[in-house]
Amino acid sequence: MGWWPGEPETTAVRVPAPRGARHEQGHEPGGDDPAVLLVAAQAGDARAAHLLGRHHAQRGDRSAARHWWERAAAAGSTDSAYNLGVWHEKHGSLGEAVRWYERAAGTGDTEAALNLATLLMEQLGELAAARRWFETAALSGSRSAARRLALIHEDDGDLKTAGEWHRRAALDGDLASGHDLGFLSYASGEEEETLRWWELAARGGHADAAYHLGLLLAANRDPEGAEAFYRLAAGSEHPGAASQLGGIALTRGDLRTARAWFERAACAGRADDQRTAGFVCVELGDAQAAGHWFGRAAASGDPEAAFDLGLLLIAEQGDLQGGEHWFRQAARAGHRRAAAELASLLATTGSPYSARDLPGPLAAGAGSPADETGSPAPVWGRIAEPELVARAELAAAAVAQRGGLPLRAGDLTEILCTWDLVTRPLRDHAGAVSWLTTRSGLHPEAIEHLGSVRATLLRPGSAPWPTPAEVEHVLVTARDLRTRLGLR
Repeated sequence: MGWWPGEPETTAVRVPAPRGARHEQGHEPGGDDPAVLLVAAQAGDARAAHLLGRHHAQRGDRSAARHWWERAAAAGSTDSAYNLGVWHEKHGSLGEAVRWYERAAGTGDTEAALNLATLLMEQLGELAAARRWFETAALSGSRSAARRLALIHEDDGDLKTAGEWHRRAALDGDLASGHDLGFLSYASGEEEETLRWWELAARGGHADAAYHLGLLLAANRDPEGAEAFYRLAAGSEHPGAASQLGGIALTRGDLRTARAWFERAACAGRADDQRTAGFVCVELGDAQAAGHWFGRAAASGDPEAAFDLGLLLIAEQGDLQGGEHWFRQAARAGHRRAAAELASLLATTGSPYSARDLPGPLAAGAGSPADETGSPAPVWGRIAEPELVARAELAAAAVAQRGGLPLRAGDLTEILCTWDLVTRPLRDHAGAVSWLTTRSGLHPEAIEHLGSVRATLLRPGSAPWPTPAEVEHVLVTARDLRTRLGLR
């Protein structure tokens, strides 16, 4: 709330209300009577001066409030020194704010130490001094300071110390630190610790922790446990959890429930869920709703949804012009089937066209499907095992948690599913690289690289997470390998 009654808070720093409640229970002569407080304050009573300052602050008289707090602070009032720190910080005199916060923090005031550390880091850029005051506040019991220290050490790459501060904050009830500690444990391959911290945070109401715990349980083949935590997260409107519950409903053949969950996820702007909601609506015979969701996904740049919208417009409304528009949008993004449908549509309607009318894979053929050579390899279109999808989601989330360059969970799923698909005939996977090299003709190092990235995704902590460039390189290998083996 604002520092002055009726005034909204405008600073970036969290500012508590003026203090003094600890001195109000009959310790001052006359209680809160301003006249009595004035007499006592003029006589040098620090507590009376502090309360008189608060009295003026509540009435919007800032100058009088500052005057009496300065009198009280000079006489030894820690509360007044703290309030003066807040007063000066709000009014932009940061040097004075630091001076008064330091005076209060020097007497052991935890809140002053936290505010001082935050000001030094966020407004003055003095990280070393800020860290010292965060430590002072954390060691005095501030869980907010402990969390800030954990994040600072994470940024520095000191994950061991970060984990210690996260643990202190989490045990004191900080749900976000419990969630973060779960990710640190997951990235180190300590899944028992991961389960412990995510469950602690999830039970406390942290939606992301509940969702990620659901993924981890799914990855470990506990679908019932996963669903329970997805439902817990969905109760807090977590879109990812809604999407997972939609997928579960689909596997059970419950299209109406699936639609409800996917539409909840789609409303959060998730293109994949918008497209899936469209498919479910098609299955339910609601073409209008299907067009709505395909359209929203297509408008956000999803080529598959653009292709599906084009098909829907032609099939349901006979709208050839609309179909042509969306086929063209999808083809420009490299969608091969959209390019083929566009070529067929233009030929059927007798519309004149040239290679420029057929962007993407069909451009070179001007109406004939392009040769496989040089055209984009198909992305993963098969049903993926839930545990592999979950591992991919967790890896992508773990990288994002650390602020790394983002990885697409769909790409990681494709890597995991490709290896599972191409090695399915093998009983003993020890010789998988040699076997795949012989069958495909690919270089063994490329296949080894694919296998090593797959192993990292399945066994976190065994190696650093792959970089986006590494993922792109491995995807090329995975798609080439499937093409050579005649798998789609």
